[in-house]
Amino acid sequence: MANLERLQILIKGQVQGVGFRPHVYRVAQSLNLTGWVQNNALGVLMEVQGILASSFLAQLIESLPPLAKINSVENKLVALINNEHSFDIIESQKNGASASMISPDLSPCADCLKELFDPTSRYYYYPFLNCTQCGPRFTITQALPYDRCQTSMSEFPLCSACQQDYLSPMNRRYHAQPTACRHCGPALSVSLQKIVQALGEGQIVALKGVGGYQLLCDARNEEAILRLRKKKYREVKPLAILALNCLSIGQFAKVSHEEQDLLTSQARPIVLLRKKNNALPQAIAPGLSCLGVMLPSSPLHYLLFHGLAGNPKNVDWLYDFHPWLLIATSANLAGNPLIIEDEEASQELSSIADLVVSYNRKIYTRADDSVIRIINKSPTYLRRARGFSPISIPLPFSIPSTLALGGHLKNTFCITRGEEAFVSQHIGSLTNKETIHFFHKTLNHWIRFLDIKIERIACDLHPDFYTTNFARSYKLPVISVQHHHAHLASVAAEHHLVEPVLGLALDGYGYGWDGQAWGGELFLMKKTKIQRLAHFYPLPQPGGERAVHEPWRMAAAVLNCLDKEEEIIRRFCNQPMVANVSRLLKNKQTLPRTSSCGRLFDAASALLAGNTLSQYEGQAPMQLESLVTNPQVLSDGWTFDQEQFNFLPTFRHLLNMDSREGANAFHGTLIAGLAEWILNYARKTAIHRIVLGGGCFLNQVLTEGLTKQLEAHGLKVYLPRQLPANDGGISLGQAWVAANHSEAELCA
Repeated sequence: MANLERLQILIKGQVQGVGFRPHVYRVAQSLNLTGWVQNNALGVLMEVQGILASSFLAQLIESLPPLAKINSVENKLVALINNEHSFDIIESQKNGASASMISPDLSPCADCLKELFDPTSRYYYYPFLNCTQCGPRFTITQALPYDRCQTSMSEFPLCSACQQDYLSPMNRRYHAQPTACRHCGPALSVSLQKIVQALGEGQIVALKGVGGYQLLCDARNEEAILRLRKKKYREVKPLAILALNCLSIGQFAKVSHEEQDLLTSQARPIVLLRKKNNALPQAIAPGLSCLGVMLPSSPLHYLLFHGLAGNPKNVDWLYDFHPWLLIATSANLAGNPLIIEDEEASQELSSIADLVVSYNRKIYTRADDSVIRIINKSPTYLRRARGFSPISIPLPFSIPSTLALGGHLKNTFCITRGEEAFVSQHIGSLTNKETIHFFHKTLNHWIRFLDIKIERIACDLHPDFYTTNFARSYKLPVISVQHHHAHLASVAAEHHLVEPVLGLALDGYGYGWDGQAWGGELFLMKKTKIQRLAHFYPLPQPGGERAVHEPWRMAAAVLNCLDKEEEIIRRFCNQPMVANVSRLLKNKQTLPRTSSCGRLFDAASALLAGNTLSQYEGQAPMQLESLVTNPQVLSDGWTFDQEQFNFLPTFRHLLNMDSREGANAFHGTLIAGLAEWILNYARKTAIHRIVLGGGCFLNQVLTEGLTKQLEAHGLKVYLPRQLPANDGGISLGQAWVAANHSEAELCA
């Protein structure tokens, strides 16, 4: 006969806010065990006692709640307790360093959607219903352990019915911290009927979402879209579309199986989809072949579609084709963070929106919509925020607690804790005081959240970045990490690569060790040590930073290098500074030079598609990629000169091509040239693992084409998968490099 025993078990990971304690309770009850379970700063701690205690852990792990993720399990035998007759969920411990983490904010589960449209449910038409398997988490939580008193729901005492659900072990709202109903929970400032009416009349609505305010309007109404663009000063930057379901998306875009899985996931990111036709106004994404599309991320979104559909009965309508589509874009002033405060929304958004809609639940930390693109049949982040933050990235081994401050643009920061790395939600460009304030507020929130003592700081090598100066304010060792080194180290860290690799970093700009602008770099990386093997041929960059915003300048530089000075004036005669730029180039004035791949995309886009000015980051390369139909290779389109990859021969051909032919030739030839370049060094070094990083690898044509060619020659290719390929991912790389510095290196 089995012996009576008592086990103490500590489980760490994403185990708070996911229904884990109720799950523990139910498994213990099924095995007739006594004891208790509680949240604490480390995770979920429990003691179970009974004859079947040894079977408990296996059954617990076999049937985890869908949102739970276990990082580690510690268990030991402890002394029996006499006269214990029940199993209870007890009050959380709030002391000690936190080692747990809650789940991200998630869209409504199927059960909650049924209740939302069930007239017999007290959750009927309630915009804020949720349970242990869905709803807000990260954005409403102020501190851990995850209890209602630590969230913005602390201001809403439960009614008797909700209290009963909260305390009923077999109810899916058992210990669901954000739970509430229309009798005790948050409420909208404006009726649903009025919101639906405004949208139906072509008005712009500012709506408080899960992670911040959104601006909504009818996506089929070009007049409304143009009015939104004018009021928001967003002339051409693409806008996202909110659709009810994938069937509705099919009317205007192609959806693969991988894209459908992403769209319907509870994270509800914006997914880039290829246009099927011109059914929607061109004003949504001018000059682009892809549209950013998402499905509802909150009950409120579903209620809007229900009203726009004429209030159909039951839930069958949720899965039917629905013609209504909404523009859903971040409600922020140009360059500033997403608005989350109701008072600020009332003041700032009333000049943009015809109707401002808030609710009385506080957002503690903002989270923009995440943006993802399928590349090589796998998700690739452009922006990682709502739905994914604060999920940690596992590391291959424990490293010192490090704070990495990220880049200047598309900023995120990274905090490491043991064998985990926590990368913040998207912060934005640190170019104004509002975003810098958001950076500091969010950093303090995360440090408090993780309850961790930082041991070292990592930042970019650039001496003038805000993050570099901020790093020096800490009285801790500071490690400066070159920008492209960080790009590649980020990929190495997430793939647990410690063996030597070749790394290709392609982007728009990174401060090099020589003080020059880099962006087309081939490295040899051994663990976290790096050697620059080769780079793109450096081109003059007339106007320095201005060339980033005026792609015609890089086109002029290319024409100058090809001895085609007369073409500069002819092609760009409408640019006021063209004569000055031509003179600077012709006289061989001392100009900054750049080895950036991104600037080559700019030059090609200006020459082929007439994209002389960029109104948002990446506009010229994105519009060039949109022209590609069938990449072609110009066999004489590149040369290798003294460790330099020279792509100028391709441009000589492009001068005589139309836009589509040129875009095909540019992409196809770049892929072929890069593949040969990498293969040459793979043979020289006998290294067959290739790491690709940098914003250029958000280009689907380039990335898929290059990966295919390298793999065809037996090379193993690694790409960013858990973080953005752009600067939103470099904070992890900075942390990885800094944390692997030896004590001797820190003291040197």
